[in-house]
Amino acid sequence: MIFITDTLKKVWIMNDAGKQSQVMAGTGLNGMKRFFMRIADIPGPRRDVRTVHPFWVIVQKEISDHVRSWRFIILITIIALTCIGSMYTALTNLSASIKADDREGAFLFLKLFTISDGNLPSFFIFIGFLGPLLGISLGFDAINSEQNRGTLGRILAQPIHRDYLINAKFMASIIVISILFFALGFLVMGIGLISIGIPPSPEEFLRIVFFILLSIVYVAFWLNLSILFSVRFRQPATSALSGIAIWLFCTVFYNMIVNLIVSAVTSSKAAVAFRALRTEALEISLLRILPNQLFSEATTTLLMPSVRSLGPLTMEQVYGTIPAPLPLGQSVLLVWPQVTGLIAITVLCFVISYVSFMKREIRPR
Repeated sequence: MIFITDTLKKVWIMNDAGKQSQVMAGTGLNGMKRFFMRIADIPGPRRDVRTVHPFWVIVQKEISDHVRSWRFIILITIIALTCIGSMYTALTNLSASIKADDREGAFLFLKLFTISDGNLPSFFIFIGFLGPLLGISLGFDAINSEQNRGTLGRILAQPIHRDYLINAKFMASIIVISILFFALGFLVMGIGLISIGIPPSPEEFLRIVFFILLSIVYVAFWLNLSILFSVRFRQPATSALSGIAIWLFCTVFYNMIVNLIVSAVTSSKAAVAFRALRTEALEISLLRILPNQLFSEATTTLLMPSVRSLGPLTMEQVYGTIPAPLPLGQSVLLVWPQVTGLIAITVLCFVISYVSFMKREIRPR
């Protein structure tokens, strides 16, 4: 009985296949369509089709635009050349910078980021100088260029939340900046490892990682500032010039203004020690308003473990201290006010640009 049942099943399958071949041969293309439609109706395992979130679609599009733009290629070329120049300077002067009584002799890898021969600045100084230009270049036309091309109204006419656009532009720029800085940092460590032959210690590696993260936050401030100008001004040239003007003011002119204020406050008779300390404390307090001063103090403390204070000290405070490098935890605690201040102004700048964009009236052209 079982044999007969199996035989009948095989005959039925062969007859069904013969009928399908006759249909395909007799009707041609229509028969093939019906045949494949019947095959498609057969139940079986199917893959789940997952749609990509609109936010990440905009992020991918913005990353592609940044990477393919000529301004990004020019800036990354300049940063790479300066990185190579500072790396060459550090390697050529590394042996001369190590002394017998050097308290940072154990932190050899950190010297690759801080050594300078006087002709070329060190690596972290280059990052502090060229990083704002990178942030400004990635964000000065984030919104107004879309509006001038007439694509902003078309994008917002789609079923996409308005905040997706500005958040995606910020996220795409941060991803590009993070990849660039981590690539440069690990490139310096790789070249140093090949040249020196000594791997970095865990503390050195963590200090370098913290330095890279702090550099990303610092550039993010200038990115948010340029996005804010892109929201406020209609022309990209105006927003770019505004960002560059603030960068020049913070880098060059503000120090001159602070020196004039300190010179006016300090009289010729103020040669007493406590008056000199008060004057220096006033100067440091005025300079700490700037983000580049906060970044400079934080990176100097992280990359130079021998730095034990960021302000003036009296002889009573210095007396009895042990002249040894600070551990990583103590260095982080020392620069924690600078780090929180830098993060706070970055978040504040982003919030202002976010609120301005959400309240802005956008009409299609």
